Amino acid sequence: MSREPSPEPSPEPSRRIRAAHTADTITVYQAYGPHLGPPAARDGRFPPAWKRERMTWIKPSFLWMMYRCGWATKEGQETVLAVEITRAGFDHALRHACLSHYKSGVHSDHTAWRHALRAAPARVQWDPERDLRLKALPYRSLQLGLSGPASRAYADEWTVSIRDVTPLAREIHALVRAGDDAAAHALLPAETPYPAGPLPHLGT
Repeated sequence: MSREPSPEPSPEPSRRIRAAHTADTITVYQAYGPHLGPPAARDGRFPPAWKRERMTWIKPSFLWMMYRCGWATKEGQETVLAVEITRAGFDHALRHACLSHYKSGVHSDHTAWRHALRAAPARVQWDPERDLRLKALPYRSLQLGLSGPASRAYADEWTVSIRDVTPLAREIHALVRAGDDAAAHALLPAETPYPAGPLPHLGT
């Protein structure tokens, strides 16, 4: 008796938030130099030297972070942090975010977009997701920029824990260089679709 062929997997949507998350938290990634990264991981919170008035970009995708920091080799990005924050804070930022670029159909015109961008405490970029060799994939993952009150809340209210995952990044990178993609893939953080719901103001 012949078996029915397995159904083809559903194609990835062009834009989706993929992240390691629990019922209450979501993990995002940042990379810093030695004056900020190790103290933050040691104390589980961002030190006073972390400038809360500046825009900071958080990335739910581990591999996109690896692309950005070059597997923790770029100057000023030698320490990769996994920052676990509350979903309530992350969702609040999403609700009040604006796309970092004008998109027809989302904004009525360029003037409306510029006004929304200036007023928003958060902004979103959708960047190509990356594979183990950091090559662009045909779908995009989220970067979330936080400024003003959102940046301060991220550092001082939303953060639940901060871990130094630089050793993990280096271990995965070593396996990729050795050609052992299966072992490298097995060490990646488990990222699944984040249940943010429709975000029409962010192009999803």
